[in-house]
Amino acid sequence: MILDKGAIKISLVICTYNRDRYLPEALESIKNQSFDKNLFELIIVDNNSTDSTENISRKFISENPSLTIKYCFEERKGLSFARNRGVAEAEASIITYVDDDVILSPSFLDGIAVFFDTYKDAIGAGGKVIPKYENDREPEWMNKYLNGFVGKVDHGDTVIQYNDGMKYPAGCNMTYRKEILLKAGGFNTELTFRSDDKYIFYQVKKISDKIYYVPDAWLFHYIDSYRLTKSNFKKLFMKTGNEEKRRLYSEKGTIGLIKKLFEFVIKFFASIMLFILFSIKGQSVKGKYVVMSQWYTLMGFLQKDVFVR
Repeated sequence: MILDKGAIKISLVICTYNRDRYLPEALESIKNQSFDKNLFELIIVDNNSTDSTENISRKFISENPSLTIKYCFEERKGLSFARNRGVAEAEASIITYVDDDVILSPSFLDGIAVFFDTYKDAIGAGGKVIPKYENDREPEWMNKYLNGFVGKVDHGDTVIQYNDGMKYPAGCNMTYRKEILLKAGGFNTELTFRSDDKYIFYQVKKISDKIYYVPDAWLFHYIDSYRLTKSNFKKLFMKTGNEEKRRLYSEKGTIGLIKKLFEFVIKFFASIMLFILFSIKGQSVKGKYVVMSQWYTLMGFLQKDVFVR
């Protein structure tokens, strides 16, 4: 499809925090986009990194004068602060967020541009996310119920409007119109972990439900060996539960918390049933990790500790 070159411009925001191991490859994949370089800007939001993130970013800027790049240092730690800084700095009407440990497909931005050029009423989109494991091997306990743990998103190869069975766009590959993000009040800075993806989705959905899955905007998402360890598995799901409590309390108060608690308890018992079914198939380790995920989420929801990034 031939784009109307005057119709679309994209602000590509990459929020980064102490990921100098992965950032160079992410930036390289952005440089190699087939999309017209005059029609997008790159905004690097350094969320108070203490490694060589700034040096890497400035070197990339100096080596790529043909790209429109802005480096911003956001002192307030927390992904929501970084993402809101991206909104403030963005000059385009469409804002695409990607993580600092992804590799964009060469036609990633083309996929987004064509989509918004075609779906004029769309206010948001989430692309396909393909996990890239450090050892190129998926762990034996991995299954569809844990896709969120590795950020996997794959709803097929056709554009679909997000519905109740599809959750929400993954934060490593999500796009919204700037005007909608502003109208929704931006990302919730009281949420320092993953729940701001979910939060913004539901805030935006109150305004319009025209949010779509866009398979042509696909990327690889690095999953290193540490992320797959049991200790990190526990930490991430407990963080998820804790942040969900904070998100719900800010939105719906005590009644919302009680409803979510019952939901988590039901999900925990449902995970035990899944464990039994997996065990019958000789895949008990898959069921074990599903149970662990629900248990740690429930424990995180119940605890008082506030996790920070």
